[in-house]
Amino acid sequence: MYENTNDSHVKLKYFGLPKLRPFLHPYRFIICSMVVMGLVGSLMDIVTPLFFSYALDHFIMKETLEGIGAFIGLYIAAIIISVLTNAVSAYQACQIEMYVGRDMKQKSFDHLQTLSFSYYNQNSVGYIHARVMSDTERIGGWIAWGIMECVWNMTYLVGIIIVMLRLNLRLAMLILLLVPVTTAAAVYFQRRMVTLGRKVREINSIITGGYNEGITGAKTIKTLVIEDKMRSGFAQVTEDMRKTSVRLAHFRAMFLAVISFSASCALALVLWQGGVITKAGVMEIGVLSVFMSYALGMMEPIQWIIRALSDLVNVQVNIERFTRLMATAAEVGDTREVIEKYGDSFTPKKENWEPLFGDVEFRDVSFHYPDGEEMIFEHFNLNVPQGTNVAIVGETGAGKSTLVNLLCRFFEPTEGQILIDGRDVRERSQLWLHSHLGYVIQTPHLFSGTIAENLRYAKPDATMEEMEAAMKAVAADSIPERMEAGYDSQVGEGGDLLSTGEKQLISFARAVLADPAIFVLDEATSSIDTVTEKKIQDATAYLLKGRTSFVIAHRLSTIRQADVILMVDGGRIVERGTHEELMAKRGAYYELYIRSYRG
Repeated sequence: MYENTNDSHVKLKYFGLPKLRPFLHPYRFIICSMVVMGLVGSLMDIVTPLFFSYALDHFIMKETLEGIGAFIGLYIAAIIISVLTNAVSAYQACQIEMYVGRDMKQKSFDHLQTLSFSYYNQNSVGYIHARVMSDTERIGGWIAWGIMECVWNMTYLVGIIIVMLRLNLRLAMLILLLVPVTTAAAVYFQRRMVTLGRKVREINSIITGGYNEGITGAKTIKTLVIEDKMRSGFAQVTEDMRKTSVRLAHFRAMFLAVISFSASCALALVLWQGGVITKAGVMEIGVLSVFMSYALGMMEPIQWIIRALSDLVNVQVNIERFTRLMATAAEVGDTREVIEKYGDSFTPKKENWEPLFGDVEFRDVSFHYPDGEEMIFEHFNLNVPQGTNVAIVGETGAGKSTLVNLLCRFFEPTEGQILIDGRDVRERSQLWLHSHLGYVIQTPHLFSGTIAENLRYAKPDATMEEMEAAMKAVAADSIPERMEAGYDSQVGEGGDLLSTGEKQLISFARAVLADPAIFVLDEATSSIDTVTEKKIQDATAYLLKGRTSFVIAHRLSTIRQADVILMVDGGRIVERGTHEELMAKRGAYYELYIRSYRG
């Protein structure tokens, strides 16, 4: 139950930074401006100790105020420039973080809309959510603040080293001897912290999963009487979290202590050797103060560089996962010629759309799922004239849902053709096809919002009279009537404020409102009580008249009036005919029908 599924140990083959260029290019001027601001701000921070040096040597030591006005003016100007450049660069870093993060989220969300059902079969909701939210936020923040801090720290470190070497070569070399030692210690501690930090995130994901299982599976836990087992398992993983977090805090404290000790050693060297040099009259006391300031300040950039390299390796995992998502191609897609004529999902060219009448033909279709090798259909043939009500029955795994998924072009046939109105479905756009389909599935889904908003997903310009008619047609008009706000009542996230049956009824009404040429009902009445089911049967018998429809039902009583019933087994039609004809044959359908009543 408490297993580690974190993929942070993915081996990295390359840095995917060039693939982020499209997201950075629109903001290149902001980035360039931020770099300039960072350079200027860093130079001001380098210059500031030189003001103190000048003040010591020329005003305090010489006991004169000559030129004090110009000095104060220049110093105030440097402070103002430093404050302004730091504020502007920080603001621009925030802009880049927000803009890049927003664009990456939007592009990834748009891309997900174009991917085929197979992608969602192979990837969990949590995995996809992490790509769109967590990875994009991490990448956006790292790019924005990483650029700004890189400019400041690198400029400051190189700048103070150059100034120290020019002021006093001997003293500068003594201080720089500490850099390799400090760097080696920083690398050691940073590696350990990265490893422990990664482990903390992994354990935290396990804890989150445990919370989720404990809440969503509360009823099962109580009925199985496994509270003690759940408690002990959760206690173990939280204890691992405590131990790992304490170790991480220990190494972090040691790391800060090492940096502080290195800074103190650098300051001690300056005071010792600098004092000797100053006493000998070789160096002025103002220059000594500059070395003291730089000796303390140079440790921060070194610390940042080591941390930044570690962060680069970590964020590369986020970049790799995000770019992999964006590089994923839809397994079901329209050709360039089709897109040019009919448009795509976001820019449809409806003026070129032909009407859909509803003649459907499966011609020598073979199919297996992209993530499997077992053939679901082999050389399958079926001809459904316009207006035919087709019922599909069979045991679980017989291929019923696969059949309608192929019809809806959620998957492409491995071999063969599916024709609608005599043309291969691949010759026209997916959006054209889906716009003429009414699909009601076994597990209903409503979007957060009101009843009216959910209905208008099928027809954005639907009037209240049209929505009321659609709800009445499927015996759902009592739902808004009992709610205080009527059609403006909130349904909750995923429709959680309604019962499963009520959600299904609204799904029916939404499909009716779309006025599709082809109806697909995939065990759509399984979540509805028998009284409501009878009302729906009467309503759908009227609604499906003259329309091509495919009905999958586990309650065989709901499909007795179908024009033709297909008994499917192992991807083949083993029987076909009306209810009366199939019952008279006393074959597979007869056995399934009798067994369903005995059960």
